[in-house]
Amino acid sequence: MPPVKRIVLWLVVVFLLYAILTSPDSAADIFGSAWEVVANGVRNIGRFFDSLLQG
Repeated sequence: MPPVKRIVLWLVVVFLLYAILTSPDSAADIFGSAWEVVANGVRNIGRFFDSLLQG
């Protein structure tokens, strides 16, 4: 991994830890919202392929 990517990755990890430690309720809300977006996306992709297979 190039050094710039490694530095950015560490900065993101440190920021996430800081956000979780300073405001756990807000971090949980954000994570829950992000999880809902991902879950809905996967569900919609499944519906799309299911409707393709059904004709």
